[in-house]
Amino acid sequence: MLKDKIAIISGASRGIGRAIALELAKEGCHISFSFRSNVVEAKKLEEEISKLGRKAKAYCVDIKDYDAVTNWVNQTKEHFQGLDIVVNNAGIIKDKALMFMEKADWQEVIDTNLTGVYNLSHAAIIGFMKQKSGNIINISSVSGIIGLPKQSNYSASKAGMIGFTKALAREVGPYNIRVNAIAAGFIETDMTKDFKETLRNKMLAQIPLARFGKAEEVAKAVKFLAGDASNYITGQVVVIDGGLAMY
Repeated sequence: MLKDKIAIISGASRGIGRAIALELAKEGCHISFSFRSNVVEAKKLEEEISKLGRKAKAYCVDIKDYDAVTNWVNQTKEHFQGLDIVVNNAGIIKDKALMFMEKADWQEVIDTNLTGVYNLSHAAIIGFMKQKSGNIINISSVSGIIGLPKQSNYSASKAGMIGFTKALAREVGPYNIRVNAIAAGFIETDMTKDFKETLRNKMLAQIPLARFGKAEEVAKAVKFLAGDASNYITGQVVVIDGGLAMY
């Protein structure tokens, strides 16, 4: 379905990003992805994608660094001879009640989760406009829809991603560029595995499907949004949360 398309994915050495990279590779994509520090996991992902018969290259990039992200996109386009799909996945959490949240806790989450989306999308958008095609998929969160306690920084960043998605979709639609978001709920990743049992049970009680999601389930939605089956979909938020955001 996506044979020989070039996808660039931020924060893909583990978790949801890793699942997305593998899912797109299985569909025929060549993958450029960033990682922050885990060289071992990044190399493992390169090897897994290569075994699928696709090209892959890992780049150590700080998504907060505008120049570094721009260089990453330029190097990707040179190495793979093009770019078709952008997946803004990189994100962090620094959960605290606002009264205890220091400025650094706020700033790092906003700079990583939201400014990082600007950095990667901005670096790719001119090329997309010139080629009159392109696809941007932003991995947001239900926290940006309903808000969650002690996540004012994270919720603000993820809500900002949704607003960014809708504004950019209107802006670049005439150039045949689609922009969509996925609002993920509680997904089984390194970010959630350390939840205390009491917190996990409290969250499960609010999810109608009574379980956390799987990274692969998010990845399959990305595959759908990246492919031709969704050609008439733009500016939308696909919620993958087991029903959590209904509350």
